[in-house]
Amino acid sequence: MNIPRHKYIYAVADFIVLMFAFIITQQFVFFNGGINGTDLIAILNSLWFFGLVAAGFLFIFQSNNLYKHHIIVSHSAQIVAILKSLFYGTLVLIVLSFTFKVPQIYESRVYVLFFLVNVVVFFIIVRVIFLRELYLRFGKTRLLRRNLLIIGAGKSGRLLATKVLFEDAIGVRLFGFIDDAEPVGSRIIQEYCVIGTVSDLPALVVMHSIREVIIAIDNIEYNRLVEIVEVCQGLNITTKVASELFNIVPKKMETELYGNTPVVDANVKLDTKTSIVLKRIFDFVIALTGLIIFSPFFLLLALIIKLSSKGPIFYTHERIGFKGKPFQFYKFRSMTQVKGDDEDRKKLMVDFIKNGKTQETSSTKIINHARVTWIGNLIRKFSLDEFPQLINVVKGNMSLVGPRPCLPYEYEQFEEWQKKRHDVLPGCTGVWQVFGRGEVSFKDSVILDLYYINNLSPWLDLQLLIKTIPVLVFGKGK
Repeated sequence: MNIPRHKYIYAVADFIVLMFAFIITQQFVFFNGGINGTDLIAILNSLWFFGLVAAGFLFIFQSNNLYKHHIIVSHSAQIVAILKSLFYGTLVLIVLSFTFKVPQIYESRVYVLFFLVNVVVFFIIVRVIFLRELYLRFGKTRLLRRNLLIIGAGKSGRLLATKVLFEDAIGVRLFGFIDDAEPVGSRIIQEYCVIGTVSDLPALVVMHSIREVIIAIDNIEYNRLVEIVEVCQGLNITTKVASELFNIVPKKMETELYGNTPVVDANVKLDTKTSIVLKRIFDFVIALTGLIIFSPFFLLLALIIKLSSKGPIFYTHERIGFKGKPFQFYKFRSMTQVKGDDEDRKKLMVDFIKNGKTQETSSTKIINHARVTWIGNLIRKFSLDEFPQLINVVKGNMSLVGPRPCLPYEYEQFEEWQKKRHDVLPGCTGVWQVFGRGEVSFKDSVILDLYYINNLSPWLDLQLLIKTIPVLVFGKGK
């Protein structure tokens, strides 16, 4: 994983500012501006808690794009993002103070207010004024500057290069172009030429100390685009995509801007055994707790389903999971039963996968409404039919967050690049459910899933779980 140096610098600075604000606030609120040996011991004993809270703040800063280039260089955008992050971070502070029994924080409104005033002032001075000035001044030096290659010498690549050159992008230095169609040595813009093909990329990265590539190829197939992304990911360089095939991502989520051109981050964020173990522990604890707490409600719902129509309470079906392996998938039954497979739905779904939209409607959801029961309409509206999937999560064949599992016949229709959505455990909710529910084509939904896989992190999972709640509460389900 290759992360630009300025992000490390900003993260360390943010952590120091937060710790300093905690300590200053504690001194003035509880120690009357003075400090003795006993007070010093009290401060040292609380450092572990402040460190934990500060780490939580950094996750929130990351989710609010405070480490993205276009936010850093803008006074107004950075101040807005800081204030928004501090609001949510303060809620985290209060919750953690209850959890770890730190009464001097959750029982003191003065502490919270004084901390907020301190930290806002400190961040404006350190981040918005001091660090921004340093970033603008040293962003073009070897310390922070990254050699950039643009993959694609066509219209999209030239347009992106023009923005990098003439809008004076901070932190990057255009080195040249990679293109399989143009001859090596072809001049594309000013003195910048094609210096090789995609197959030459590993050698060129080492030879010229390339630290970032942006893929901007015109008229490229999905399979080829994903192949090139995987080549770049294997070189431990920052990989970004500026392609119309990925346009769904900046439409639904905040992405980085080069000039006014959105680029999608395609770096793999976490791919370690530790992150997988932590995700599994989190999934197991939350799913088991949910099953225990909501079991009385589930029993009532099961009784209503049983009395409302003939058939079993649960709909069980084989689905495709991690690495293409099948598993038994559980839902509350919301439709009347039919013998065999629903052939009408199968035809519509195959057409949807192949062509993007069904023939009968612009919706991306394939539902035979004639089979939905009255209670089925209700539980589907609030996605209550999905809750038995917590059993799948406890069993370990699903996660709380991830791409949705598909049916075997659907998997057979997938192109190779689309099967990569099964490189992680399927989930109860995901990027598509939160940002694109019912509004995106099949290929766009896969792109959103691949974006999730590349950006997988505990904080992204938590964000998606929180953003799923309004979908359930306000009945934005199927």
